[in-house]
Amino acid sequence: MDYTDLYIDGQWREGASATRFDVLNPATEQVIASVASAEIADADAALDAAEAAMKEWAARTPRARSEVLRKAWELMTARLGDFAHLITLENGKARADAMGEATYAAEFFRWFAEEAVRADGILMHAPASGARIIVQHKPAGIAVLITPWNYPAAMGTRKIAPALAAGCAVIIKPASETPLTMLALMPLLEEAGVPRGLVNVLPSKRTGALVDHMLHDPRVRVVSFTGSTAVGRKLLYSAADQVLKPAMELGGNAPLIVFEDADLDVAVEGTMLAKMRNLGEACTAANRIYVHESVAEAFTVKLSAAMSALKVGDGTDPSVDVGPLVNADTRNKVAAFVADAVSKGAKIECGGTTPNGIGFFYPPTVISNVPENADCVHDEIFGPVAAIQTFTDQEDVITRANNTEYGLVAYVFSEDMKRALQVCERLEFGMVGLNRGLVSDPAAPFGGVKQSGLGREGGHEGMLEFMETQYISASW
Repeated sequence: MDYTDLYIDGQWREGASATRFDVLNPATEQVIASVASAEIADADAALDAAEAAMKEWAARTPRARSEVLRKAWELMTARLGDFAHLITLENGKARADAMGEATYAAEFFRWFAEEAVRADGILMHAPASGARIIVQHKPAGIAVLITPWNYPAAMGTRKIAPALAAGCAVIIKPASETPLTMLALMPLLEEAGVPRGLVNVLPSKRTGALVDHMLHDPRVRVVSFTGSTAVGRKLLYSAADQVLKPAMELGGNAPLIVFEDADLDVAVEGTMLAKMRNLGEACTAANRIYVHESVAEAFTVKLSAAMSALKVGDGTDPSVDVGPLVNADTRNKVAAFVADAVSKGAKIECGGTTPNGIGFFYPPTVISNVPENADCVHDEIFGPVAAIQTFTDQEDVITRANNTEYGLVAYVFSEDMKRALQVCERLEFGMVGLNRGLVSDPAAPFGGVKQSGLGREGGHEGMLEFMETQYISASW
């Protein structure tokens, strides 16, 4: 069966308006599916279903909820290849990258199966009055989850799993570029024992109106969004009317600092991971690469060799390392960043030319001597372009790294642990990768500071985003 309709109350439905939209394979530019587009009436039906389902789910014991999530992990782990193939078809990323995402996505079910039984509270004596202070965490309510196109599986499970662990019902609005993976997850959740109506999926081309309507329904108490800071700001305005609990994982402009004492092989390997994971289409991607002047030439040669060795092509080919970007606009924006940097004095070390032909491809590219006024220094590249700048002074590079409105993630490479940790503590970012290019982990609290977001996903904190704290003052 093709899962291309709306998923509401455990049923597959045509949308209220019966309109549909096409999903393209970015490698071939061919239509791979036509998907139902949700309207306001569909959102109301999903809210009704979520309200009814949550009453029973929230009343279940934490262990009972845990077992369902554990089963979901087992089922998804057994079908990683199927999910990876679907991710590649609609997102474009290479097979190996898609398998990594599918594995990562499944792991959130296992992690939050374990966290579901750990919603710890407090019982203590009030120091002055002698009353008992009882603090407990309760499900917050229906959560609206808005997920991006760059991780069509993982950005969904990273929100669904903690919400269900907390006892909440959810309505998911997946990105219109990549709705198929999330829809395909629904039969698996049914098989795992998720009650009908607890999880609903509303793909739509009318995202703004649909989401705004749901955020103004009093039954909704949480909004969780992953995407750009610009959209996040708009959602926060809408969420303010109902004083919703917001969880926002927004944009990034990640600095990656390579000190003169870094192991260059480790630094290049980490940079490749931080830059090229998901083809650079990630808020965690290294965007500004600062290399100490004394090792900049050697680092650039090694990084360019590694980037040039990557094979570009259709991600369904197992031998391909780099697939296409998600759409033409994204590819054109990446090409414009390179052209702008070169016009201002940057040098292309490898790549840098948009290929002719079908598919939204752009080659792995390294540009050096990038000036501070280049557009790519201030905005997310969101593509396979490594932009290298140099530095000589530690204080200067810390200042430059922090000189952004964003604060999601930073990376530091140095063999001097004392200096490295001191630098990490001074970086104004929610996460730091030290001598490694990957920070994402279901067991860790993922999130940023400044205009990179609010709240955390993953770790114990991820479940608390879907819970409210209740305090009881008691005497007996």
